Amino acid sequence: MKKQYNTIIIGTGCAGYNAADRLYDFGVKDIAILTEGRFMGTSRNTGSDKQTYYKLSLCGADGDSVREMAETLYSGGGVMGEHALCEAAYSVRCFMRLVELGVPFPTNEFGEYAGYKTDHDPRTRATSCGPLTSKYMTEALERSVLSKGIEILDFKRAIQILTENGKVTGVAYADTVTGEIAVIACQNVILCTGGPAGIYKNTVYPESQHGATGLAIEAGASLSNMEEWQYGIASTKFRWNLSGTYQQVLPRYLSVDREGNAREFLYEALGEDSLGLIFLKGYQWPFDVRKVEGSSKVDLLVADEIKKGNRVYLDFTENPKGLERGFDVLPTEAYEYLERSGALFGTPIERLVKMNLGAIELYADHGIDLYTELLEIAVCAQHCNGGVTVDANWQSEVEGLYVAGEAAGTFGVYRPGGSALNSTQVGSLRAAEHIAKKSEKAYAEPKYAAPVLRQGESNLSAIRDEIQTEMSRVADFDRSVSGMKALLEKVETLYCDFFEIVRIGSSEETADAFKLYDMVLTQRAVLSAMLCSAAEVGTHGSALVDRLPAGKIQKPRETRTVTRGKASSLRPISQMPEPELWFETLLARKKKELEDGRN
Repeated sequence: MKKQYNTIIIGTGCAGYNAADRLYDFGVKDIAILTEGRFMGTSRNTGSDKQTYYKLSLCGADGDSVREMAETLYSGGGVMGEHALCEAAYSVRCFMRLVELGVPFPTNEFGEYAGYKTDHDPRTRATSCGPLTSKYMTEALERSVLSKGIEILDFKRAIQILTENGKVTGVAYADTVTGEIAVIACQNVILCTGGPAGIYKNTVYPESQHGATGLAIEAGASLSNMEEWQYGIASTKFRWNLSGTYQQVLPRYLSVDREGNAREFLYEALGEDSLGLIFLKGYQWPFDVRKVEGSSKVDLLVADEIKKGNRVYLDFTENPKGLERGFDVLPTEAYEYLERSGALFGTPIERLVKMNLGAIELYADHGIDLYTELLEIAVCAQHCNGGVTVDANWQSEVEGLYVAGEAAGTFGVYRPGGSALNSTQVGSLRAAEHIAKKSEKAYAEPKYAAPVLRQGESNLSAIRDEIQTEMSRVADFDRSVSGMKALLEKVETLYCDFFEIVRIGSSEETADAFKLYDMVLTQRAVLSAMLCSAAEVGTHGSALVDRLPAGKIQKPRETRTVTRGKASSLRPISQMPEPELWFETLLARKKKELEDGRN
């Protein structure tokens, strides 16, 4: 392994592999991918009922345009105009690249890529390969990277991005097997480590996903919109989103107390209205404060049961209360959907067999038999819509540090379903383009002073479990200002005295200790952003603050929350750019770029 590279890419998901693949094609071949585990991460190990990729419409007679798609992304609130325009303009290029690499998006016999409507989508821009779309993307991009011989440095946890005078000089990492710490010199880093999956106890991120937002924080980058998340009902034994047909087949919702007594708590609270709201969770999966009198009541009632100390389950073996009088009691939308699906019969599991057998097989592959077992659930963190502040090239405020995918703060308050997968490709491509245009400079000697980790009886798990549990209790979709303030004080103390408080059992736990440190750094920033947003914006998006109604001061569209360390403030978002579109001008510009490149 070399000691210096032009660019280190951290992460082996959709964004990381695409960054490496694009850099190589642009002629930047002195690169390597650093990863904690090549087969880990969200891109490869998660999905949903129908995992969506969002792009410009490419079928049918309905019109669409780059500017219209950009306006859709921008209108979600808290989104920078340049990011919205880039993600719309590059969407077709990135999508077709995946098609050429073999990702099996469906098309008709004439080559139109079929689309459907997703959440927050006025068109039919969404497409999918099924529940494992991001896995197929990752595998296709990985094949391309491996075919080019790009070096992958596996089993290495990045523990610090090294800088000098505000510029990247290298990366320090810990070997996840031996605990050995080493340093690599580089001029650029592309951080593609996904969202901060480790900060919550109740999460649908795969157990192999941890995130590394703390690397950017410690390097000096600011964060944007870290209070903006998506939460929804998910299974906990095997972490998976329970959207789509899992809800549309109308399972029973059961609460079981410590004595083993079960009750259908949704029916107790909502009567026959519970049937329609369960169905709507299929479409309206994420918690949304605008729907607290609608489908998001389900999330609140589930969370309340768990806070009482009960365990909550979905039961596909029997019909829910209210359906004993037949399907005519259903709202029109639910009735017609089941009718068109040929599923106005039987029990939830029988309807699921008819509508989506793969949904049953998925759980069977993970040792869960939906034909006979109850499925334990919680309202879980699923996606962070905030991340590291980046410019139009996906470069952070630290020169040479680029961030792409969910780790980048480009999504805002509401985003169309599937726009995150598009963003992995657009952000990493923009970063690669920008790096390829830079001239290589003399390498600076990276400086790293490794902190001393105390050894003894390991307390990593105990500390992690305590603050993850508290984060889910006071700072998920149902937020308590007093609870978040108390937790921030605890996390701040842990951050300041981390290397005095934490103990590892042996050197093999070195990488795990730095993983915990990253989690503490990130929790600190997230809590700061949440408290700032609670004070200045109040209830909005996925944040129900002290159970107060929405609409306090600011419209979320007009601002974003920017966090540096633990200091957060509201900043205005940028407007949509109005770039040059005159063909002759752009043609002349392109000719000059080509001439400059030859010279």
